Amino acid sequence: MSALRRKFGDDYQVVTTSSSGSGFNQAAPKRKRQRFVEKNGRCNVQHGNLGSETSRYLSDLFTTLVDLKWRWNLFIFILTYTVAWLFMASMWWVIAYMRGDLNRAHDENYTPCVANVYNFPSAFLFFIETEATIGYGFRYITDKCPEGIILFLFQSILGSIVDAFLIGCMFIKMSQPKKRAETLMFSEHAVISMRDGKLTLMFRVGNLRNSHMVSAQIRCKLLKSRQTPEGEFLPLDQLELDVGFSTGADQLFLVSPLTICHVIDAKSPFYDLSQRSMQTEQFEIVVILEGIVETT
Repeated sequence: MSALRRKFGDDYQVVTTSSSGSGFNQAAPKRKRQRFVEKNGRCNVQHGNLGSETSRYLSDLFTTLVDLKWRWNLFIFILTYTVAWLFMASMWWVIAYMRGDLNRAHDENYTPCVANVYNFPSAFLFFIETEATIGYGFRYITDKCPEGIILFLFQSILGSIVDAFLIGCMFIKMSQPKKRAETLMFSEHAVISMRDGKLTLMFRVGNLRNSHMVSAQIRCKLLKSRQTPEGEFLPLDQLELDVGFSTGADQLFLVSPLTICHVIDAKSPFYDLSQRSMQTEQFEIVVILEGIVETT
């Protein structure tokens, strides 16, 4: 039996030829079923029956925000800044109202807490000027207002915390490795053929960018259900497929498309499967590529 493969970039297709070469026998297409991991790397997992455990997401609020969709991230980003600005502007307005600065704003002989703050819009503009360090010089704190100095210190600390939290969240959201994974290409199909006298499962992986993947390592997991000798049914058992761990072949120098090989020997989960049983067996192979992008 011989096998033909197309070039990298197209779909792999297993094509077997008879010994006489008179015809082609192609495997019948299998019924499409729900995948555990999609081709783009997204896991089809939904957590249910959590009950009160959902409060654990709030204990790790930063990671929860990073995992949210972009529309919710932008909504929380805008809402948090808007609420913080309105709250702090209200605090400046309350101080001016309690001291009576609003009624004597145009009295040249009176020293207010904040000069030229005589209503809520002017208090809001003063907060924006101080928070964004614009400082037009028209509105400023005087030395006759200790409560204003304390509020200004609180505003600076609160603004630094909000900026660090939200800007850090947005930066991590934009630099997530999911976007870099878009330029890592895997073959759509795998083939089983003879290589170096051994029956081998093969697929290809390539990097479209010129930036190298440092310390790139590849692993393969076989996901299938099985029943233990004790009668326990494992619906999603994970088995490791050896793709060169013992020889170091799993450490990739990914400057050109590489063919990843798994030898089907006595230690392989596919050793006891025939060609017919492999076509009907329900299993899934998940390939994990890890590495460091040299530019980031």
